[in-house]
Amino acid sequence: MSHCLLVLEDGTASPGRSFGAPGTTLGEVVFTTGMTGYQETLTDPSYAGQILVATSPQQGNYGVRPEEAESGRVQVAGFVAREAARRSSGRPGRGELGDLLEEAGVPAIEGVDTRALTLRIRSRGAMRGGISTEESDPHALLEQVLAIPGMEGAELAAGVSTEAPYEVGPAASSAPVPRVAAYDWGLKRSILGRLAAAGCHTTVLPAATPAQEVLAGGFDGVFLSNGPGDPAATRDAIGIARRLLGRIPVFGICLGHQILGLAAGGRSFKLRFGHRGSNQPVRDLEAGRVEVTTHNHGFALDPAGFGGGARSAPAPGAPAPVVASSAGRVALTHWNLNDGTLEGMRFLDVPAFSVQYHPEAAPGPHDAAHLFSRFRALMAGRGTG
Repeated sequence: MSHCLLVLEDGTASPGRSFGAPGTTLGEVVFTTGMTGYQETLTDPSYAGQILVATSPQQGNYGVRPEEAESGRVQVAGFVAREAARRSSGRPGRGELGDLLEEAGVPAIEGVDTRALTLRIRSRGAMRGGISTEESDPHALLEQVLAIPGMEGAELAAGVSTEAPYEVGPAASSAPVPRVAAYDWGLKRSILGRLAAAGCHTTVLPAATPAQEVLAGGFDGVFLSNGPGDPAATRDAIGIARRLLGRIPVFGICLGHQILGLAAGGRSFKLRFGHRGSNQPVRDLEAGRVEVTTHNHGFALDPAGFGGGARSAPAPGAPAPVVASSAGRVALTHWNLNDGTLEGMRFLDVPAFSVQYHPEAAPGPHDAAHLFSRFRALMAGRGTG
């Protein structure tokens, strides 16, 4: 166990102990409020380029195992914990969190007051930061932190995408099997599991796969995945989504939701500190219910970016606002009950819908898992979104 240092771009310095790989790492410092699911979170490609602070005080207490990873490697740039378990209490065969991070080459620091750090981020916003076992001078590490770009303008999705297409099929079934083309802009493995459970055969595609190739491929629908970075910077992805809208059923989540909105003429903006965790309440205006959902995003769609005058969350009991877009009318269906941000939309004139959160959860509640069945119904022609 060796000395380690965390520094934020506002000069906040937090000494601690290393429990990951030695070295120095830099990135945007954000926090997650999830109580469990640290392995799924750390391997989520949406966290690429970010140093993650866990608000739950103990991490690693039930170990790690390959089946719980959401991608082929640890995706975070660094990890910050109040206390890291040295010996997990999980079943035999589980590994240790510190070993996973060290093998992945990811620096991590413990012994930090993560609650105070979270309050700092909430008040000042997500900031650039660094973790180092090599640099003990906060001023010297701060110089490195201030030299890296911020998250705005960062196109990161292409860097976490698959290099070649691959297939994931459902369990054997006598029913017709819809074929889904899934754009991998940071796709989680659990999403593929949910699509398979909904009876879909999925072809996972590299980030820059031309829309025309998809339209000529005999697919029944397109899934736009989650992913890291600034949605406005993913210009190729926006162009792809624009060419797909109205020509094939589309379902987008997280980054895919933002890209779909931008493709329809909307605009995005950066949240002060984002939504990350598995306890975000979202009201579905059309269904008349609230779902507790899993989130991981630092940007959101601006409802005022569409035509029609919707600027904020409607009053309780009000219908979903309908706005104009370049792809026709759009119902703004889902809203975050914590801060009133837009969480979902349904296109009324073309077969497409999207949500800002993660209906596959992993980790988190399964309130929104029904959206994968809704996507299958959309591909079968039973609705417009």
